[in-house]
Amino acid sequence: MYTDTTSTPDLTWQREALCAQTGADFFFPEPGSSVREAKRICTLCDMRPACLEYALANDERFGVWGGLSEKERLQLRRASF
Repeated sequence: MYTDTTSTPDLTWQREALCAQTGADFFFPEPGSSVREAKRICTLCDMRPACLEYALANDERFGVWGGLSEKERLQLRRASF
C-alpha cells in the first residue's frame, strides 16, 4: 500500500494576512505596473515572514509575497546558494 509521506504546509497564516483582506490586484499586478502599494501593505502585516517562507519554499514565481517581488525573491534565492 502506498502511503503519502509528504506533509501539507500549514497555511493558517493566509487567513490572517492583510493581503487576504485587500485583494489580489495589488499583489499580482499587470506586467510593468507598480508593486509599491503591495509592498506597503506587506510592511504592516504580521504574517510577512511566514508568507515569504512559503513563497521561497514553493518557488512562487509571480506576484508579491512576503514583501518581495519576483525579481527580489530570485535574487534572494541566488544569494543563498
